[in-house]
Amino acid sequence: MLRVENLVTYYGKALILKGVSIHIDSGEFVSIIGPNGAGKTTLLRTISGLVRPARGTITLNGEVIHDLPPYEIVRRGIVHCPERRRLAPHMTVLENLELGAYLRKNKKEVKEDLKNVFELFPILEERAHQKAGTLSGGEQQMLAIGRALMGRPKILLLDEPSLGLAPIVRNKIAESIRKIKKTGIAILMVEQDVQMALDLSNRGYVIESGKIWLEGDAKELLRTEHVRKYYLGV
Repeated sequence: MLRVENLVTYYGKALILKGVSIHIDSGEFVSIIGPNGAGKTTLLRTISGLVRPARGTITLNGEVIHDLPPYEIVRRGIVHCPERRRLAPHMTVLENLELGAYLRKNKKEVKEDLKNVFELFPILEERAHQKAGTLSGGEQQMLAIGRALMGRPKILLLDEPSLGLAPIVRNKIAESIRKIKKTGIAILMVEQDVQMALDLSNRGYVIESGKIWLEGDAKELLRTEHVRKYYLGV
């Protein structure tokens, strides 16, 4: 469904991604793990069009998309839920959710998806007319995910959904992501909590220093000496 091949990306003069290749199939859940500064967020930002690759290709169902503007990539079904939420803090919860559907014209479907988001995150319905900036960290993360779902993604890019959250809230977010997975949406997730990421995933990639070092079935990755030693401390 989504294929990234030999991707090379710079930030200014700094080389971040050094020939990265990954793929994700329809309905699949794939996680990207690795240390800080390895290029995980840059990979998601390049896929969603926020950063342009210097070399390599990104295709969606065989169509080249790496030269498209971000809104066109969203229109084709790839929606990015960014690191640290990036909400509009002075807008209400409802307005932030509506913003996620700004490219969509079918009001009936938008209304249905809003109902689904409120079923997934009931607290957002309670807070619908509250400004996003006044929410707790966990509620803001729920809103960021809900806003992404309002774009009706075929592939959902999740960047560090558990970042900065207390363990009990992190568990709630993980359970919500598991429910999203069951709907058939493909998910590509970057996550520092390696145990959580690979427990949720079908497959995983380990990226270090801008290169893919390991890839494979998520459960098998959890058993590798490299992951157990450097990411799980076992």
